[in-house]
Amino acid sequence: MNPLRSLILAAAGNDAIRNLVAKAPLSRDVVRRFVAGETTAEAIEVTRTLVASGVSVTLDYLGEDTTDASLAEQTVQSYLTLLDQLHEQGLSASAEVSVKLSAVGQALDETLALDNASRICAAAEQSGTTVTLDMEDHTTTDSTLRVLAELRRTWPWVGAVLQAYLHRTQDDCAHLTGQGSRVRLCKGAYAEPASVAFDAGHEVDLSYVRCVNTLLAGDGYPMFATHDPRLIRVIAERAKWFDRKPGTFEYQMLYGIRPDEQLRLAREGHTVRAYVPYGEQWYGYLMRRLAERPANTAFFLRALASRS
Repeated sequence: MNPLRSLILAAAGNDAIRNLVAKAPLSRDVVRRFVAGETTAEAIEVTRTLVASGVSVTLDYLGEDTTDASLAEQTVQSYLTLLDQLHEQGLSASAEVSVKLSAVGQALDETLALDNASRICAAAEQSGTTVTLDMEDHTTTDSTLRVLAELRRTWPWVGAVLQAYLHRTQDDCAHLTGQGSRVRLCKGAYAEPASVAFDAGHEVDLSYVRCVNTLLAGDGYPMFATHDPRLIRVIAERAKWFDRKPGTFEYQMLYGIRPDEQLRLAREGHTVRAYVPYGEQWYGYLMRRLAERPANTAFFLRALASRS
């Protein structure tokens, strides 16, 4: 294991370091840059600000790898509360939710995760918004796609997430390009073996572009999650090639990353959606994102140095 990754993971489980990060003024500002807060009220406030600026939102209540049914239920209840508030505050048209199946019981039982995700989808429908299922490490891909297929029987608008660094992803894109199919394409951030994933950055980029072409050629609604300026330019060029107008696809970026670019794209008439995490488990989330790919550490530091 990469020594830096080992160090980050060790820090993730250290309560003393967590308390230091949470209380130190500088690090607290860093956390607030990338995480909306710990409460539903804080998440709603950040959502309101983003929507007012012209940026749409997908909200992620932090938590994953749940092996306790009561914690899975707590996550479901948090999403139900969030969806009620989005509706009550008039934000449902511009804000949806992203759900990790591992946070609602996937590791315990796939049927439990399906039932819990169904409850969230039903609440989203009542609130006038949508749900996207986050994708996690490759061992859960088939399970997540099975749950997705079941949910789409009732809610065809449920979004999928595919990761370009997996060898299988172009084929998965081809299977999910039907009319109205919402697919978020990201590079992928989990540490995966070379047997299932591209390792070199340029190979991942080439796979991403192949998947962009597949999704734009289909009848679905692609959601391109990337902060890479070069890929953003490629997406714009390929969209023109496939005669895709703004509004028939969207760009997605993490909350706090390249906010000026998010606003620029929105001003050009594109749909731009910020992925906004919140919740008490922010520390584990932040550290795992860094540990999944230690290069992310430098990326986050660069983001702090420039708000563009």
